[in-house]
Amino acid sequence: MHQEPPLKNAWPAAFGDGRWRVPGLCLVLATITFAVFGQTLHHGFIYLDDSQYVYQNPVVARGLTLQGIVWAFTSVHSDNWHPLTWLSHMLDCQLYGLHPGGHHLTNVLLHTATVIALFLLLRQMTGALWRSAFVAAVFAIHPLRVESVAWVAERKDVLSGLFFMLTISAYVRYARHPWSAARYGLVVLLFAMGLMCKPMLVTLPLVLLLLDYWPLNRWPAEGPGLRLAGWLVPRRVVFEKLPLLALAAASCVATLLAQTAAIQSNESLLLPLRFANALVTGVIYLGQMVFPGRLAVFYPYPHDGLPAREVALAGMLLAGLSVVAWAKRRTQPWLLIGWVWYLVMLLPVVGLIQVGEQSHADRYTYLPQIGLYLALVWLAAEWGAKWRAGRVVFAGLMTVTLVVLMACAWKQTAYWQDGETLWTHAAACTTGNAMAQNSLGLVYLAKGDVDKAIICFQKALQIHPDDVHAHNNLGLAFMRKGQLAKAISCYQDALELQPYNPIIHLNLGCALFRMGRVDEAIFQFQKALDLNPDDAEVHTALGGALLQKGKVDEAISQYQTALDINSNDTDAKSSLGNALRQKEKADKNTTHSQETPEIKP
Repeated sequence: MHQEPPLKNAWPAAFGDGRWRVPGLCLVLATITFAVFGQTLHHGFIYLDDSQYVYQNPVVARGLTLQGIVWAFTSVHSDNWHPLTWLSHMLDCQLYGLHPGGHHLTNVLLHTATVIALFLLLRQMTGALWRSAFVAAVFAIHPLRVESVAWVAERKDVLSGLFFMLTISAYVRYARHPWSAARYGLVVLLFAMGLMCKPMLVTLPLVLLLLDYWPLNRWPAEGPGLRLAGWLVPRRVVFEKLPLLALAAASCVATLLAQTAAIQSNESLLLPLRFANALVTGVIYLGQMVFPGRLAVFYPYPHDGLPAREVALAGMLLAGLSVVAWAKRRTQPWLLIGWVWYLVMLLPVVGLIQVGEQSHADRYTYLPQIGLYLALVWLAAEWGAKWRAGRVVFAGLMTVTLVVLMACAWKQTAYWQDGETLWTHAAACTTGNAMAQNSLGLVYLAKGDVDKAIICFQKALQIHPDDVHAHNNLGLAFMRKGQLAKAISCYQDALELQPYNPIIHLNLGCALFRMGRVDEAIFQFQKALDLNPDDAEVHTALGGALLQKGKVDEAISQYQTALDINSNDTDAKSSLGNALRQKEKADKNTTHSQETPEIKP
């Protein structure tokens, strides 16, 4: 097994030991993190998922309640099961209400804690103070971190990242001491909690196995053990991972069940295309690490395929780097460990099981790229230590690199100040991005600029004519302009593409109702309820249509059902009051003018 040479002489004497070094570096790491991401405290929520996770989620918005805790552990929402993430959002609502600055602050604090934990962990494992600090600094302020930190709905990234570091730290203490059930139990507990924040941590047992090789040096050169790919691995090192692998397997099953609706079918995305995109994505992340420009919140999937030459070059580059890392495994083990860390941690999100419509995402690099930072920093530090001037030059280069990364990350974070800025930037950085046009249209629609919204939705349909969301949203825009016939046509086009979408049935029913076609509206509302009987808005809409038909008792029943589902539904409350007044007048045989209920799409 390779033994690393002493590290204390790898840096200039000015960086000598001192008691203040560790707390001082922790303070520096926290300072540069807040220097980049502190601006998010003045940002608002982003309509993309923030509504589902926080401000339009009635369970979360109520704060930390017993009902909310039960819901977090027993419900699947937004195609995910991550109860600790839900509890963190509830706690934020308890502390800050729906003020977005408080929610952003929590994200920044969690990321800062993860950065400091990474620094302390690397120093704990390797004894290398400055290398560990530089790896943590690059992780802290690289522009690819912006999406995970500046997006409230990505709380699962920063929260699971913290548990990732805590789990490895607990494992290091366990591995370097005689066996202890308490120490091992803490590793299992922290890993389970991390999985309940984000299931991407399923590869952590494999990362621990890598760390056993270096820097923990738990793989002997000879003796009893198991042979894995030509390596001798002690049985204990393998067997102690089995409970962790069992937890990871359970998390995988729970995630697949939760994300059934979001997983793309083999018919819509053939396996060869997924594999090709996975290879290209692995190289794209490498390029973005070195040149973090033109970063966007959404990168469209190449449904028309990728050039064979591009796929081949990506495959050869990844294979070549793997060969180099393997060849250097004994003299420079950090190259292999860092490289395999990167590849292994990308596996759940590389798109072989495609969830969503993105080809890749900045947030997916949050933990995987730590392996690359580790490999490159250790390699560069070793080169710099070979000559005196080289160490000074490398220290200066490190400083310049951090300054440049901070400037780029600060600028990238500014794009997240509101939805218009974010999606305008995404549309400018990518081509054929129907999602960007569609989302920008929603931003304009929320601002009341209906004409701009219509233009954006039409651009989205020019890019992707079968975009169900664009058809539906264009219908909403036409309804705002009072062009009900055009709105109905848009909803009908959307239903041809996705006939079992309850939201579209609801919106079509609302348009029909406003045109006076009440019976047809009732039919659409009932179709929506057949597909989703627990939607309070649909019950309220159906109640309004029934009230218009003079079926007061049936309308009252629908309003009461809506309030049973969501007791805070103000539309249902006011409509129920109106229906009860009409019933009271009817019971008294009093002539009355029936109020026309308002039904919202």
